[in-house]
Amino acid sequence: MQKEPPLDRIFHALSDGTRRAMIASLACGQERSAGELGGAFHSAQPTISKHLKVLEEAGLVERTVAGRSHRFRLQRKPLRDAERWISRHQAFWTGAVDQLERLIQTGGGRGD
Repeated sequence: MQKEPPLDRIFHALSDGTRRAMIASLACGQERSAGELGGAFHSAQPTISKHLKVLEEAGLVERTVAGRSHRFRLQRKPLRDAERWISRHQAFWTGAVDQLERLIQTGGGRGD
């Protein structure tokens, strides 16, 4: 079985509101425990652990373990990778929309 490309894992991880909220919580730069990250949600601990595992597999968080305590820290590089991908495609679509708008304004493309 082929492994999912990194960008696919990043966007999959970002597709969930709970995971985005966890990323926002970590964005201040401070490490947080799984309990601290999950405390804002009305979810069971196994559900929170699954969300954190998805974030970790996407490279968005780094886990450190000290005894029974699991601490998480945001990794910004995957977010920058996603941002670069979006920026490239945004530039393309902005250009395509601008071109279409010019065509419509000049009446180009009509079959008269």
